[in-house]
Amino acid sequence: MIPVILSGGSGTRLWPVSRKTHPKQFWPLLSEHSMLQETCNRLKTYAGIEDPVVVCNEEHRFFVAHQLQTDATSNPAIILEPMGRNTAPAVAAAAFHVLQKTSTDDDPVLLVLPADHVIKDIAGFHAALAEAEQLARKGHLVTFGIVPTAPETGYGYIQGGNKLDEQSDAMRISQFVEKPNRATAERYLGSGDYFWNSGMFIFQASRYLDALEQFAPDILHASRQAWEQAVADTDFIRLEKESFNACPSDSIDYAVMEHTDNGVVIPLNAGWSDVGSWSALWEIGDKDAEENVLIGDVLTRDAKGCYLRSDNRLLAAVGVEDIMVIDTPDAILVIHKDKVQKVKDLVNQLSAEQRQEINIHALVHRPWGNYQGIDRAERYQVKRISVNPGASLSLQMHHHRAEHWVVVKGTARVTCGDKTFILSENQSTYIPIGELHRLENPGKIPLEIIEVQSGSYLGEDDIERLDDVYGRQKSAK
Repeated sequence: MIPVILSGGSGTRLWPVSRKTHPKQFWPLLSEHSMLQETCNRLKTYAGIEDPVVVCNEEHRFFVAHQLQTDATSNPAIILEPMGRNTAPAVAAAAFHVLQKTSTDDDPVLLVLPADHVIKDIAGFHAALAEAEQLARKGHLVTFGIVPTAPETGYGYIQGGNKLDEQSDAMRISQFVEKPNRATAERYLGSGDYFWNSGMFIFQASRYLDALEQFAPDILHASRQAWEQAVADTDFIRLEKESFNACPSDSIDYAVMEHTDNGVVIPLNAGWSDVGSWSALWEIGDKDAEENVLIGDVLTRDAKGCYLRSDNRLLAAVGVEDIMVIDTPDAILVIHKDKVQKVKDLVNQLSAEQRQEINIHALVHRPWGNYQGIDRAERYQVKRISVNPGASLSLQMHHHRAEHWVVVKGTARVTCGDKTFILSENQSTYIPIGELHRLENPGKIPLEIIEVQSGSYLGEDDIERLDDVYGRQKSAK
């Protein structure tokens, strides 16, 4: 069985932590591992599991590669979407890849999982996987229906029909239904045959492609073209842009599962959450005696039922109840627990106002390390830059700014013009406007420098790359 992990979401309801350039699946929200890493880790002890196929967008490719490498995922395939086209085309591309890599007489089973879910009962999850795998090998298209614990209006539902047999919990799918209102959700909860739609699937690769050919041939055709013209690029497989862009955007549910007669749902009660809101993180988090979830440097007095998270400084809360406060270096969210779904409306407003806070963090990750803005005015800005051991920035130049670097930790190898030299702690150098330059870390510990930029334009797009070990574009962030 081959996991296909879908890592293309933006997680806007978890703003200000989750943002376009660093969405929730790459954050350690519940442990020291990111949600992507947790998704991979919960499969490693399942018998017969193969290396995963991860589908993500180009902007997140280095997150995926670095986190899987850090977590010792041996040989993942990373397929890059040039733009998001929902789950049906993404899984089609993964199916083409898997079938190309396997023998002609083998039809591998694909386990399709979003990268940003939580499952607490791993043993229960594995038991459900074993049942689903057997059904998939018999030609069924299987999904998991989460046994509901509340009349949730934020999820779609699956209605189960007749059982396949008396020895199994698996049921024929009666129908998929959209997110209900409160009264309808309460009726679903009481009926016992409605389940939350998990977005997780198991089926044979060829059976899925056959179903696409029957029910959504335009998706199959465009996905095949994008795959056949894909380009292998170091650690990545880049789908061909024009064909994939022409592909209809649709989910597996709409494209296949609502139409097939072979659809099966298996009830799953394993501590599942899609972590779709801050209240979901409160529900599954470790709580103190007053039902507070406290993350970071947080103090409380007479606080109850709160989720309080601080990434970098002291957060104090006094005399509050059912309040969620999320403090990041450049944005603070304060919201009542009952209003968490309104975060998406707030993000839409920020987008309409073209605020950068919805796109990037004050701490910006790059394949070589990260940087964080410290101060900025009209003609200067100050950054703290951290370069991983052995890593290197591109050989580059800027047309509108000069830079002054001060090493505060580690050792730097600097190329400036036709000179290359070493800087140690407390040493500095100056990079004039228009000068070719490169920063490298030849050492065994992270290199940290303070960079002072000055000039008429300080945007991240003022960069011309002449050489880059990560294959990034010549002019881009």
